[in-house]
Amino acid sequence: MILDRRVLNRTTLDRQLLLARAALPPAEAVARLVALQGQEADAPYIGLWSRLASFTQDDLTALLHGGQVVRGPLLRATQHLSLADDYVWLRPLVQPVLDRARKGAFGRALKDVDHAELTELARAHLADAHRDGRVLTRPQIRDLLRERWPQADPVALGYAVQTLLPIVHTPPNGVWGRGGATPFTLAEHWLGRPLDTGFAAERLVRRYLAAFGPASVMDVQAWSGLTRLRTVMEGMPDLRTYRDETGRVLYDLDGLPLADPGTPAPVRFLPWFDNLVVAYADRGRFMTAEQRKAVCVGAAIYPTFLVDGFVGGMWNLGGGVLTAEPFHPLPAQVREELEAEGARLMAFAGVEEGRFTWLPPRTDSGREGSPTA
Repeated sequence: MILDRRVLNRTTLDRQLLLARAALPPAEAVARLVALQGQEADAPYIGLWSRLASFTQDDLTALLHGGQVVRGPLLRATQHLSLADDYVWLRPLVQPVLDRARKGAFGRALKDVDHAELTELARAHLADAHRDGRVLTRPQIRDLLRERWPQADPVALGYAVQTLLPIVHTPPNGVWGRGGATPFTLAEHWLGRPLDTGFAAERLVRRYLAAFGPASVMDVQAWSGLTRLRTVMEGMPDLRTYRDETGRVLYDLDGLPLADPGTPAPVRFLPWFDNLVVAYADRGRFMTAEQRKAVCVGAAIYPTFLVDGFVGGMWNLGGGVLTAEPFHPLPAQVREELEAEGARLMAFAGVEEGRFTWLPPRTDSGREGSPTA
């Protein structure tokens, strides 16, 4: 069965809770999305606000403080928020991804450092701090390790700890509007339980497809950072296959429905690094190749807004002003819908007397009918 672009678009939006705001508890929504990328502290909040019928900043903050949701390096070796129940099996599963990222970024800088010794010394420092009721920040653990390796690259030492050990960054770090030095805590100390190494990649594939499918092997690998998943997915008896319009094989959980391509899709504002945008190697189901060049720049994924389910432009909120930059001219009714949704976004963000402004369209080449990314 061949799935056209619009079927893929609507099915993805449905599974991502973007066709209609869902009446789900925030913890259940986090579980459904598997993990929310969280380099930008405010981004997961906006991502959940765009998906849930009733959501406040306090809802996610309470989950972080209560330990039901944790923040730490996970998929693609980047910062994510996940349920604690998911972190305990996800973190061991993505250890090869973290190892690869460390070697790629700092292999040469740490070539004279014994990684086993580094792991044990960092663990001891973190355990000592835990016994004393303290939390070490990244600069503090870095400086302690430099006493052993004074010639080593200090940035590399600090980064290596979060790839060698299961680290969570405890609140108030990672809550709305909070920055500062990143705290390092061993996951078992914060969660009060050990990690679970008993799960295979098949579990992650199933969770991904439930939230993002139908999708290709390359899509799952791009989202997770894991490699060599083709054999894994080809051997899973509970998956069915489709093809997209280019002939690419797409996998899905057997029995999951496809969305009606005629389903209306409301305008939505998506934050930095939103789940929808980071989850695919081929992003043609919701943006064009030219749009991807503007949205995905280096390691950054800029905030976007959706019009009829497809990326319609980018936005920024700062200084009490929400600025929207469309990729092509928008009808007056769509602009009104975006302005109304933007007002709700500013209210959620606590922006008083905010102002919505438009930049001129970048180009008219980014319409839905353009070649896929």
